[in-house]
Amino acid sequence: MDFKLSEKALSISPSVTLEITAKAKEMKQRGIEVISFGAGEPDFDTPKNIQEAGIKTIKEGNTRYTASAGVLELREAICQKLKKDNNIEYTPQNIIVSNGAKHSIFNALTAILNQGDEVIIPVPYWVSYPEMVKLAGGKPIFLETKEEEGFKYNVEELKKSITDKTKAIIINSPSNPTGAVYDREELEQIAKIAIDNNIFIISDEIYEKLIYDGKKHISIASLNKEIKDLTIVINGMSKAYAMTGWRMGFAAAHAEIIKAMTNIQSHTTSNPCTISQYASLEGLKGEQKDIEYMRNKFEERRNYMVDRINAINGLTCRKPSGAFYVMANIVQIKGKEIKGKKINSSLDFANLLLNDINVAVVPGIAFGADDYIRLSYATSMENIMEGLNRIEALLK
Repeated sequence: MDFKLSEKALSISPSVTLEITAKAKEMKQRGIEVISFGAGEPDFDTPKNIQEAGIKTIKEGNTRYTASAGVLELREAICQKLKKDNNIEYTPQNIIVSNGAKHSIFNALTAILNQGDEVIIPVPYWVSYPEMVKLAGGKPIFLETKEEEGFKYNVEELKKSITDKTKAIIINSPSNPTGAVYDREELEQIAKIAIDNNIFIISDEIYEKLIYDGKKHISIASLNKEIKDLTIVINGMSKAYAMTGWRMGFAAAHAEIIKAMTNIQSHTTSNPCTISQYASLEGLKGEQKDIEYMRNKFEERRNYMVDRINAINGLTCRKPSGAFYVMANIVQIKGKEIKGKKINSSLDFANLLLNDINVAVVPGIAFGADDYIRLSYATSMENIMEGLNRIEALLK
């Protein structure tokens, strides 16, 4: 039967990781011990004080609709957080709370894009950026970044990518999947390009608190008023506060942009979950020691994983500065035959790891980077050791 689905829906690419994810899940259900490096979420529980705030909200019957943009107290707390952590001044009129950071990004793209507008996206990219741009009527423009340049925009290449249709540049710092973190000088160069060409910046800062080696997160919106007015800062509770399932994201931007995003949200999802909003209020205003505990654990795991990967025959990797992923370079493996299987792509290698040694990774092609696989260290040290032992034995 021909259902005549929309061209917009049909333009969305299916996830190339679905096959591996489904296979790994099916294997686990059959009792096979699969070591998964695919996790995009912390393996820690939500801090107790946040859990208790959510429970208290339910028990007090505070479970009705809120303002579409989120409760005022939470938006005020977000303003305080942005002032304290990022040195950016906002009022509640500059804030919208959404059902996760992904929702905030989609609202932003829908608010600023007209049909055919171009959005520059760095490669490797987070899998949902291109698809959300397409859903919002825009055209993703992919700009390759180089491993030797830290997987960050080359400013000269970025300048060449600007056309009269360029509407926005996406920055993800710290980055999923590369862990790249932009420094002040790099952000200043990108900001100048945006200001000179009147281009929006969508600055995805969801991994902001997961930065290592004493480095500091800098938001591009903090550099000056001109770039602040052009920037839509995206953040949320998912990664730093281990609240992925609570679905809490937020955006900060010029009041006109937030007004448009709020109108869109009011007609699609209405307000974000009331219970999660009050739990997030406690997360922002309460004790922060759990965040530093998780960050330290991630840094320990990162150090171990990077050292081990670089000692494995055929694999290399950079040490990521943030988030909880490692992009392992598989160029030395591509084209070779392992256990009777020809490895022509990252998907071939990911399938080999899953089928032969029960280790699940994400093929780099999912991020537009077929010379890599992504491994998450948001899993226990025991799992990391065992999984890398299996990979090392296979490649020997």
